[in-house]
Amino acid sequence: MARISIKDLVKIFGGYIAVDRISLSIRDGEFVIIVGPSGCGKTTTLNMISGLETPDAGEIIIGDMVVNDLEPGERGLGMVFQDLALFPHMTVFENIAFGLRVKKFPESEIVARVTSAAATVHIETLLNKMPRQCSGGESQRVALARTIVTNPSVFLMDEPLSSLDAKLRVDMRTELKSLHKRLGATFVYVTHDQAEAMTMADRIVVMSRGRIEQVGTPLEIYNRPSTRFVAGFFGTPTMNFIEGTVEANGNARLFRADGLHHPLSTAVPAALAGRKVVLGVRSEHVLIADGAELRGITQLTEPLGDATLVHFDDGRGHDLVAKVGPATGIQPGSAMCFRFASDYCHLFDTADGTRIY
Repeated sequence: MARISIKDLVKIFGGYIAVDRISLSIRDGEFVIIVGPSGCGKTTTLNMISGLETPDAGEIIIGDMVVNDLEPGERGLGMVFQDLALFPHMTVFENIAFGLRVKKFPESEIVARVTSAAATVHIETLLNKMPRQCSGGESQRVALARTIVTNPSVFLMDEPLSSLDAKLRVDMRTELKSLHKRLGATFVYVTHDQAEAMTMADRIVVMSRGRIEQVGTPLEIYNRPSTRFVAGFFGTPTMNFIEGTVEANGNARLFRADGLHHPLSTAVPAALAGRKVVLGVRSEHVLIADGAELRGITQLTEPLGDATLVHFDDGRGHDLVAKVGPATGIQPGSAMCFRFASDYCHLFDTADGTRIY
């Protein structure tokens, strides 16, 4: 079994709390991605699971065993990091076989395991090459094969794709997802890249300032962010935010801010009337249409090919972004009419940023 449970985990460096009493359960065979900005504690958490860092408090359980006092090599884990650390004087075959030779496996088993691991990541033709003869993507596959060859039940990965160019990162995301499906192992993957998290994970763990903000599937994280931080971290461009107040008029609900008035879903609780909130709306839910009740002035446009981002000022000090079709005729400096899709408006508390609707 390769379940992982961490309970009330704490790590302090000097007076800085890097990980602040987090708890998390990872299911056997699950692909979990820990994501967050630099300094949020995600790599420190992974290092404590691997044994490279010792927790100051809390418990780490892999399978049915508490592993806090076990050395990294005794935990049965496979690790892939941003620095691939391939031996430049060894062939690809010998790089993959290195760990098996250290453990004195029979030569016949080494050959069989290396050949099988190489086939799994499609690098059979590279086995006689030196690392310097391999491209970035090929080197990444070599590092993966070196880990696969030890048959770990858990793979720990710390930003393994960050040094690759954009196209290779996309290709390797697909490869890693397929690899996870073939191996059926537990993957714990750390990144700051929301696209990697959204496209690969079964569940995402969002961290900020040493704490877990939210755990959920990619669509749960995107569509129902539990805090303003999560809402702003996921999505390109970032979610639009406006501070204002909720008003109620019979069954109708209204958001009011600095002269901006906009209807909200009738499902917004009447109890929120009079409460100061932060309205959040994603760019794809900012609708530009003739006759819409709100007005703005276009500042700039960003054609992306499949869509165009329209940056505009609503005349009340709010800089907003709308995502529209690629054939838009909107030009910088032009006036425009817009509204929000009321059923996709999020409301967050102004004090602690928690989701209230």
